[in-house]
Amino acid sequence: MSDDYQVAQRDVAAFSLAIKDESRRLGFDLVGIAPAVTPGGFDDLKAWLARGYAGEMSYMQRREAAYEHPDRVLNGARSVVMLAANYKTQDSPDVGPPEGLVAKYAWGELDYHNFLREKLKRLADFLHAECPGCRTRGVIDTAPLLERDFARLAGLGWFGKNTVLINKRMGSWLFLAALLTDLQLKYDQPHETAHCGTCTRCLDACPTDAFPEPYVLDSNKCISYLTIELHDAPIPESLREEMGQWLFGCDICQDVCPWNRKAPTSVEPNFQPIDDLAPANAVALLKMTEAEFEQRFRTTPLSRPRRNGMLRNAAIVLGNSRDAAAVPVLSSSLNDSEAIVRGAAAWALGRIGSGGVRTALQSRLAVEDNDSVKQEIHNGLARIEETT
Repeated sequence: MSDDYQVAQRDVAAFSLAIKDESRRLGFDLVGIAPAVTPGGFDDLKAWLARGYAGEMSYMQRREAAYEHPDRVLNGARSVVMLAANYKTQDSPDVGPPEGLVAKYAWGELDYHNFLREKLKRLADFLHAECPGCRTRGVIDTAPLLERDFARLAGLGWFGKNTVLINKRMGSWLFLAALLTDLQLKYDQPHETAHCGTCTRCLDACPTDAFPEPYVLDSNKCISYLTIELHDAPIPESLREEMGQWLFGCDICQDVCPWNRKAPTSVEPNFQPIDDLAPANAVALLKMTEAEFEQRFRTTPLSRPRRNGMLRNAAIVLGNSRDAAAVPVLSSSLNDSEAIVRGAAAWALGRIGSGGVRTALQSRLAVEDNDSVKQEIHNGLARIEETT
């Protein structure tokens, strides 16, 4: 960056305040500015990856070195404008068969990535209009940037024992976004203190024991990971029952957090819950064809696990409900084109154990050609024998 360019830049403090005002005008609830430095959590990330806690998210391992500094995302980055948007609209609903739970962040009709990306673009336009020639790049989850670390550096909050960022006023129902720039801005003071004290409610409430220790998450056991990221494989049998009624994601560790008791409610229309997502109907999901699934969910976060992952999740939810009314749709799913859907349906039928499930499983076993699904059917039949 040339000296002329630096001189042309308006007063740094005033311009930084203007960026914050524009961010709030665009609808962001929190904004702070951090220096583009190697984040303090980089060494923690390397240790976390080495312990295998990323599960099947191999892209994180491939991009490990890129997380070391923001200039790997934007060459010459000097500042990181960190933003947060509150997505809490209401409390998690109570559910009963055939309903399943969807994480709050996915209740809206639009994928938050697309919605917030447009706001970031408008904020970047503001910087370019005020400082022609500057460089910017917006980030929402998809680039190798430790957004949570930079949010703390920008003074937005501290890390909870469940690994999420917590803000005293807003709680933890927050989408994080970042705008990297090569401009020198006025930085906020980092949030140096934590306010969880001796509380371990988030750790104690996790049904799959996904926290081997405070501030460390083992993705391999996390319900959000299992229902979203692990979309092309069966969910480990030892964790299926603990999934409970979660179809997509999980809010348990945030629901129990005392800092979320008084978290404000978002009025953003795009975050408001859609009737068939809060909660969702697992039976209706299992009946969806590929085309129907694509039509309904292509603009929402639920498209991420794809049809095979979501229908697998739906079958497990119905199995956990042990509702005999689900037997017909689960029996039909034994003929699904996707093996992981058939396997999950066989497991669920074995859990229900009544209403003609033995006949359905035996009929499918006679024609099944996938070894993994065959084993699920044998296990289901054995479970029925044990309980009769």
